[in-house]
Amino acid sequence: MSFFIRGKQSNGHKKNQPANRKGKKRKADSKPSKNDEITSSEDEDLLQDQNLDLSGSEDENETAQEKKVRLAKVYLEEIEKEEKARLEKEEIHQSVISKRLKEDYLKETGKLRLVVADKYREVDTSQIKILKCKQQRNTLTCLCISNDSDYVFTGSKDGIVAKYSLLNGKKVGLIPFSTNSTEISGHPSEILSITLSTDNNFLAVGDKKGDIYIWNPNNLKHTKTLTGHKKSILGLVFKKDSHTLYSCSADKTVKVWSLDEMAYVETLFGHQDIVASVDTLFRDRVVTSGGHDLRIWKITEETQLIYNGHTGNIDNVRLINEEHFISGGDDGQICIWSINRKKPLQTIEHAHGKEDANEQPRWITAVAALMNTDLVATGSYDGFVRLWKLEDNFKMSSLLLKIPVHGLVNCLQFTADGSKILVCVSRDYRLGRWNTVKTAKNCILVIPFVIDS
Repeated sequence: MSFFIRGKQSNGHKKNQPANRKGKKRKADSKPSKNDEITSSEDEDLLQDQNLDLSGSEDENETAQEKKVRLAKVYLEEIEKEEKARLEKEEIHQSVISKRLKEDYLKETGKLRLVVADKYREVDTSQIKILKCKQQRNTLTCLCISNDSDYVFTGSKDGIVAKYSLLNGKKVGLIPFSTNSTEISGHPSEILSITLSTDNNFLAVGDKKGDIYIWNPNNLKHTKTLTGHKKSILGLVFKKDSHTLYSCSADKTVKVWSLDEMAYVETLFGHQDIVASVDTLFRDRVVTSGGHDLRIWKITEETQLIYNGHTGNIDNVRLINEEHFISGGDDGQICIWSINRKKPLQTIEHAHGKEDANEQPRWITAVAALMNTDLVATGSYDGFVRLWKLEDNFKMSSLLLKIPVHGLVNCLQFTADGSKILVCVSRDYRLGRWNTVKTAKNCILVIPFVIDS
């Protein structure tokens, strides 16, 4: 007979419990609640997950509370660094915006004066590009550049407009010669002027018959034909940042057009001879050259100012800024003007020398100005395009560069950033054949500059 001690066998082994008897269950470990205190080791792991630098000084004897304080300070320092960097970026961004707004305001008010001529060292001859179109066999008369300097359009006496990419120097489009009056797909006569709106939405082309053709410069589709002039369209220009178009003609008038409505606005009368050139910038103000006089038209005031200084016909005029402009004529003179003075600030006599045969001054056939700067360019048929630096508040000038060009220069234009100048070169003059360079090739020269930074 076995002897039992209560709850145990006498031999020391555990007593087997019956299957149907409920034994006591071990109490499970309770999960930490959200309100439980996080230990310092858990706090360190949390900060490490946030990629914080925990390399600060650590004392082996510091308490858990002291460690929490130290890690919190590290965390706050990181936040402070991030916020400081963000504020610096915002401050720089605001500074750039402020500078741009100020520059735009000065441009529109005609008060911006940039001194850049001294930075032009030489021509990068290795990068000069020649743009030619085999369909344009006759004289190239005009050109215009898109505002982003990606494309150039040029017109010729063949009645053809060619579109080139300035990025790769290839022809990318063509508006042909066409006499079809029912479906307009081209021009029926010589092209003498061309211009492009600032937003690149409208391409305006003036022909010898006196019509202005409006094209979509992207797909070269015809949009509208503006009629009203009685003779050749010799000059076209868009007001900056608008769709207001100004045209001048051999009929001695200047007309104003609105391309938003595709409508005629008004006619400006005053010139006693053909109006050969027209230019404008941001203001409702236009400068024109006709015969022996120059005129500034104040559109809103409906007034005009007359300037006299040349001894011959004035074929070209361009605005340098809202307050100054440059002109060139068949008397070989280049004149720099202020709108506040009736006489030129300075006159450069025989700017492109004299002809070898009769000692007559060579005509100034093209002028260009880099807007709001002290840099201008002129062309003739002496074999050079000349760059001039304007000094002493435009009262003096000095020759900066002579760029070799074989042929007669019919048009000049700087790219918007001034890094290149485009030269329209032909055998003869755009308005006639009084001067001819028989060995010249009809082409557009894209001439880049070496400019100091």
